Amino acid sequence: MDSDERVDFDLLEFAADLGRRAGDLTLRWFRRPDLAVDRKPDGTPVTVADRSAEQLVRDAIADRFPDDAIAGEEQGDRPGSSGRRWIVDPIDGTKAFVRGVPLYATLIALHDEKGPAVGVIRLPALGQTVAAARGQGCFLDGTPARVSGTESLAGAYVSTSDFGEWTDEMIAALRHQGTVLRTWGDGYGYALVATGKIDAMVDCGIQPYDVAAMPVILAEAGGRFSDLDGAGRIDSGSSVATNGRIHDGILGALGTDPRPLPA
Repeated sequence: MDSDERVDFDLLEFAADLGRRAGDLTLRWFRRPDLAVDRKPDGTPVTVADRSAEQLVRDAIADRFPDDAIAGEEQGDRPGSSGRRWIVDPIDGTKAFVRGVPLYATLIALHDEKGPAVGVIRLPALGQTVAAARGQGCFLDGTPARVSGTESLAGAYVSTSDFGEWTDEMIAALRHQGTVLRTWGDGYGYALVATGKIDAMVDCGIQPYDVAAMPVILAEAGGRFSDLDGAGRIDSGSSVATNGRIHDGILGALGTDPRPLPA
């Protein structure tokens, strides 16, 4: 990779620290019996924890990088002039959060004129951070993180956030290939792929802020990210994150890639 494509390491450190601070702020409300849960126009839940964490991120970015654009799940877009855009999901997995399930995440991404630049998955209740920057590697709490070495769909662990968006044919196709299907979902599932705990994550019906951090995280961990059509997009409503070795096999099994399955 050319040095001019590599992201400064201090930018990765800033984003990782910001993810930790924002994520840890949500713990003030985690498992509180008096937590009020509101409903957004689309019917999804939102809490004071979501809003407070996103505001912390917005304030920190505006102070450090006032010319950068910001897009957040709760407060929409703030324009910028630098060519860089931060994308924030303060609580990815709010349904888990309001139920007291400790697998929710705080997601922070930075995209620039060259594409995905920085990605952070903070798992506040677990005290873990997966962070990556283009050309700098992927790290779990400061230790280099790598995807698994699984070569075949048979026995591969494939997770999703919600099987409700899958067709029966998709589920049957992966079962036929011998995969082990699980629902370690939302940002937690992508962290598991990036750190080699599972082999693939497939989601349908997602928003860009759900996966904006994932392309650079997977790439720097040695894996691959795409949508179900094999394109490296975050805005098509689907995502496939794998160790790279089984990526074409996943797409082929789901009927979205014409290439044959690997032997």
